[in-house]
Amino acid sequence: MTMRRFLLLLSLLLLIFFRHTTAFAQRKNTGLKSLDEQAAEILARPEIKAERERLRLFTDSLLRRNEHSDSSIAAAKHLKHIKGIIRDFNTGEGIPFAQLLFPHSAEGIATELNGSFDWLPASIPNDSLRISALGYKTLFRRIDTSGEEIILSFELSRSDNLLREVIIRPGEDPAIALVKKVIRSKPQNNPDKYINYKYELYNKLELDLVRMTREQFQKIPMMKPFAFIFNNVDSFSEETPFLPLFLTETLSDYYFQRNPKKNKEIVKASEVKGVNNESVTQFLGGMYQQINLYNNFIDVFGRQFVSPVNNNAPFYYRYQIRDTQYAYGYRLILVQFEPRRDAENCFVGDMWIADSVYALQRVSLDVSKNANLNLVNRVSLYQEFAPVGDTLWFNVKDKFIADFTVPYGGKKMPGFIGRKTTSYKNILLNDSSVAEFVNDKKLKQDVIVLEDAREKSAQYWASARHDSLDKNEKAIYATIDTLNAMPIFNRTKNFILFLTKGTQNFGPFEFGPYWSVYNNNPIEGNRFRFSMGTNPKLFRDIYLNGYLAYGTADKRFKYKLAGLWLINRHPRERLYVSYTSDLDRSISYYSEAATDNFLSNMLRKRYLPFKLAFVKDLRAEYYKEYFNGFSHELSLLRKDFNPYDPLPSAGIFQDNNGQTIDHVTNTEVGIRLRFAYKEKFLEGDYYRLSLGSKYPIVSLRYAVGLKGVLGSDYGYHKLTMNVSDILHLPHLGTISYNFFAGKHFGVLPYPLLEVHPGNDYYYYSPYAFSMMNRFEFLSDTYAGFMFEHNIGSGLFGYVPLLKRVKLRQFWTLKSAIGSLSPENKALNLNKGFEFKTLQSSPYVEIGTGVDNIFQLFRIDFVWRVAPHPLANEPLENRFGIFGSFRVGF
Repeated sequence: MTMRRFLLLLSLLLLIFFRHTTAFAQRKNTGLKSLDEQAAEILARPEIKAERERLRLFTDSLLRRNEHSDSSIAAAKHLKHIKGIIRDFNTGEGIPFAQLLFPHSAEGIATELNGSFDWLPASIPNDSLRISALGYKTLFRRIDTSGEEIILSFELSRSDNLLREVIIRPGEDPAIALVKKVIRSKPQNNPDKYINYKYELYNKLELDLVRMTREQFQKIPMMKPFAFIFNNVDSFSEETPFLPLFLTETLSDYYFQRNPKKNKEIVKASEVKGVNNESVTQFLGGMYQQINLYNNFIDVFGRQFVSPVNNNAPFYYRYQIRDTQYAYGYRLILVQFEPRRDAENCFVGDMWIADSVYALQRVSLDVSKNANLNLVNRVSLYQEFAPVGDTLWFNVKDKFIADFTVPYGGKKMPGFIGRKTTSYKNILLNDSSVAEFVNDKKLKQDVIVLEDAREKSAQYWASARHDSLDKNEKAIYATIDTLNAMPIFNRTKNFILFLTKGTQNFGPFEFGPYWSVYNNNPIEGNRFRFSMGTNPKLFRDIYLNGYLAYGTADKRFKYKLAGLWLINRHPRERLYVSYTSDLDRSISYYSEAATDNFLSNMLRKRYLPFKLAFVKDLRAEYYKEYFNGFSHELSLLRKDFNPYDPLPSAGIFQDNNGQTIDHVTNTEVGIRLRFAYKEKFLEGDYYRLSLGSKYPIVSLRYAVGLKGVLGSDYGYHKLTMNVSDILHLPHLGTISYNFFAGKHFGVLPYPLLEVHPGNDYYYYSPYAFSMMNRFEFLSDTYAGFMFEHNIGSGLFGYVPLLKRVKLRQFWTLKSAIGSLSPENKALNLNKGFEFKTLQSSPYVEIGTGVDNIFQLFRIDFVWRVAPHPLANEPLENRFGIFGSFRVGF
């Protein structure tokens, strides 16, 4: 026996000795005798013993090969060399300790911790392999054994039934006892316990087209020119081909401080194919994608799922110990879990737990099939930990996979799979340099994208990536470059944007939206509108837009001209100027909405008259934002308001000399202060969409009417306040609220008072009172709230037929109270229109309904509770049914 063989055999003997002595020491020192004895009973079950026996045979086979003489070793050089990897079908991650076996033989091997294997079998007894792992479906594959080197890659799917019935004898279930120890050890294992840390973070996001064959693709006429991209189709199985379409990468340095909690991220490099948008680069970083399995709840597409190590996890999950292995010098225990009840947002999966320290080594999570999520067939999460230092197990790899599909499309319909992989290197703990960087007052932004981040060379990426790209990922870059060079692809892309966004670009100009081309109302009759604006090809930071409209009944042209100048994008600083001469369609929502589109009249309450006015509106706004979420806006408004019947004017509007006139002219200056801490945005070319904040958003506005300035007839003061937020309550859904209040000082006509936002449409709006008519109530002092609680599945989750269609429950409550001074009553009431006040009774409406109908629609049933309706009032004044449409998870 050679020295190398002797040392290998000695190492194996020492490993076996260490395993038994360590287990004995743990029983003696930690008092886990009861746990180990019960765990031994579980591991003695026939199916577990069979798996472990196969593993023993692998070890014996290896020892026999190591006992060969030098001549045998020389002969072994001419045997087959088999290597490759076994992956999880959902996550694509390697499966540790999976087993490969030639059936009806003792020739086999177990994979390493990363799922790879490198195998020199003593013989090749047949051309078939059995691939198995605990918790996965067994796979049989025929292999080509003709070559001397055989490279293999397999994917295993999860078993449908992970846990079998367990008989519990007196005493605590060992699996639950182990999980409880993990829960008790969370404070010392949670990485967020450290004062600060830093690491280099690599993110990779891939989007693949799945479940579409070349034949299906070519049946779509406009897609035929793009059939060449199917040359890139790859698959581990002919039954599940996928087509890589999109790939982005980012490399960044991430900094975290626990107290006070702060984090910073410097994006050093970014490669984004097909999307030229900085906010996409930011969202691909680590700041917006973090998942901490030690938290009690895990956010998946805005919904809170119970972590398998939640403080009360045994109430939500069933657990079972399935195996033990050794890695990093620790005994690792495999625990599988599944939800106790189908109706709850829980996961199915497994976790490897490091014994004695009770830290997570790796966790695989699949969202339960019955979870109330839209647009996805499957969601999988994976995290891997490795020891850093003496005691800490730090996250070294994340993976998030989502299989998107159309509602009720079925698993066989074409869809998309998004794969996000994150890895962590150069981890630094409790270092003063991290604190200095995080608290540097010169660094205002949480996420900073370096100027040259998107200009890195291929050579840079080759050396900087944590993992090299596989052949599918390399194909994406070539595919997208080819597509972007094809005129027909750009025309197709623009057409899809036109359908969804409503506008179409031609050179440096945009035209639309198309849904405002035609409308109809009693004043204008048939209304036709032409709209256009500029795009970044003309000016990157200046947006000019406007429209021209004409009514066939009033034979009058209407128009608007507007300009936006983005002085700075980060932090946002802008100047906006506009002039409008048109009908006033604003609903006076606390968040404005327009109804100048051809669909609005179809949803209008037929029994209500149109209440319109012609306005000439000149406004200028200067907005400046600061990195802490604080912003201010200075505004100048000059508005002329001329109402049509049935809105009154006689005896209400007066000029500077006290003479009665038929219109209102006012000039107003104002300042709005807003605080939205850690608010996130999705950036567009000129405008951005708020994604909200984890904290309440507070807004305060003060305005002054300037009598005599630019023909203004009124002087006054206004003060308004608004507080809004969305709360995520695990197991209780989400609560959104909006509190508002205001005070108007002065004797004013109704257009300058608070006209509470009513809704003249059957389309539900969260910003209006559904059963209140527009221009029904006036106030000069007021307060109120709008509240909605979306429960989630609720009772529907316990009804088998309804559970599958993923219906959701909600209820709403909206209320306002207000008053009108005697002077404002005398000026505005009893002038030919039934204005009302809320002085004697608050306005209250309650609602409930069904959300997520066909995963798209919502129906609201709303009752007007107060003021109490009169006995002769029709039912439509007391009860209404409203519909709305949305796309979301």
